[in-house]
Amino acid sequence: MASCDQSILNRLKRTEGQLRGIQKMIAEEKDCTAIITQLSAVRSSVDRVMGIIVAENLKNCLNHPIANEEEQSAKIQQAVELIIKK
Repeated sequence: MASCDQSILNRLKRTEGQLRGIQKMIAEEKDCTAIITQLSAVRSSVDRVMGIIVAENLKNCLNHPIANEEEQSAKIQQAVELIIKK
């Protein structure tokens, strides 16, 4: 899972760069349509990271089940709710 963690960190660093770019665009009074487009891209990026994290945790839960079936079921339900909540 270390490579996944690095992948997530890389995505978040790109998103951080996008946010800095948006701040600069606002400071330079750029066109609001361009700003909204960039904000939408940031939102999509964050949504993607959230999906990756939930999917990896769900996959781990299914590949390495917990002996306690109720606890296992609760973890899977929690992952599903995180996906639906999005």
